[in-house]
Amino acid sequence: MTDLLYGIHSVQEGLGNPRRRPVELYALSGDRSDRIAQVVEAATRAGVPVRHRERRDLDRLAGNRHHQGVVLRVEPFPYAELPDLVEAWRGTGAKGFFLALDGITDPHNFGAILRSAAAVGCHGVIVPADRSCSVTATVDRASAGALSQVPLCRVVNLARTLDDLKKEGLWVFGLAADPEAAPLFRTDLGADLVLVVGGEGSGLRPNVRKRCDALLRIPMPGGIESLNASVAAAVVLFEALRQRSCND
Repeated sequence: MTDLLYGIHSVQEGLGNPRRRPVELYALSGDRSDRIAQVVEAATRAGVPVRHRERRDLDRLAGNRHHQGVVLRVEPFPYAELPDLVEAWRGTGAKGFFLALDGITDPHNFGAILRSAAAVGCHGVIVPADRSCSVTATVDRASAGALSQVPLCRVVNLARTLDDLKKEGLWVFGLAADPEAAPLFRTDLGADLVLVVGGEGSGLRPNVRKRCDALLRIPMPGGIESLNASVAAAVVLFEALRQRSCND
């Protein structure tokens, strides 16, 4: 089984990603643009077979017309194991900084969240095997290369995983819109922590919510009741980063 990546940037990232071996490149037949030529040249240097195909064939492979003339077949995405995430974090000597996603199903949101997680230096992103978007070409494209920079772990039971992480000394903070939740900007996020963001519209599931040491809310004095999941995740991630940077 293999996965497909499409679009100039995603394919270039895929050709240089040591975690997923590129298998085959499909390039638009007869196209002499510099960008496609550069991708073909990079594939050739890497020893990746190049096949030229008509536009309709690339449309079919990508499932849309936004492939920009290149589609790359790669090995399946290598999800990390939770013990490996914890071991790698311990090896850095830094404060723990993990993100857990409870029910993010939109691939564009998922990709955008992964990009924010990579930008702030998360030690890993954890998602449940059910009620969660898997890694697809759309996710890879939306993440703009972040999948090669932040480990992604898929677990059977997210609530139990949060219990395991708490045993490792991490504090679990869940993002919620509840009026009784602690205001984000007044909460100390300097400890070893796991930030938990719920799904679009549904929020945190009860079992996951019960595992949180505290709930956080993003103050919104403008009257808006909620934010897009990827925007909310970015706000809480960068607030945690800000606090950690001030304390270093």
